[in-house]
Amino acid sequence: MNPKDRIKELQQELTHAQYLYYVKDAPTMSDFEYDKKYRELVDLETAHPEYIVPSSPTQRVGMKVEGSFEKVVHGRPMLSLSNVFSADEVRAFASRVEKELGHKPSAYVVELKIDGLAVNLHYENGMFVRAVTRGDGRVGEDVTANVRTIKSIPLYLEDAPEFIEVRGEAYMPHSEFKRINEERDEEGLPTFVNPRNAAAGSLRQQDPAITA
Repeated sequence: MNPKDRIKELQQELTHAQYLYYVKDAPTMSDFEYDKKYRELVDLETAHPEYIVPSSPTQRVGMKVEGSFEKVVHGRPMLSLSNVFSADEVRAFASRVEKELGHKPSAYVVELKIDGLAVNLHYENGMFVRAVTRGDGRVGEDVTANVRTIKSIPLYLEDAPEFIEVRGEAYMPHSEFKRINEERDEEGLPTFVNPRNAAAGSLRQQDPAITA
């Protein structure tokens, strides 16, 4: 197999392995096998940089950010929802939604509230190109280099439209929060107050390697 085809094959295999491990929690490749193939990919891409693509698993950790983060105006504001504390308030919310839509929704999707940092992902022709924090809802900060290190976020979307925004919450599980705080305590570093604080602080690091 020529280098170009082998590089493409490894990129696809490792990307799929990351998806199964970090998103589906169903790994099919051992750590040893993954590390071996990852090293092979690094070596091949080093020898043939013309075949490196932005979506390659090797491209997650980028250069340090110089100075402050770039401010970015959202194409559409990143709004937030107000809290409700009674059934009447929920019904009032449903009525407002129905009035705005002009019809009654067929269903609502309800999920647990995850406390993290709201992030807006931009994809162009399926390729991940930018990540912006919510900020004040109108203007956020460009944290692309740091978000690229989150392995559960795909760097490429199959069959995607020319441009799409994906909005969600970057958060840290309690188990990871505990592990990181223990490491920081051993190193004499200040610990994070809570998982949300840790997630937000990690995404605003000047060095993506620290975020990773």
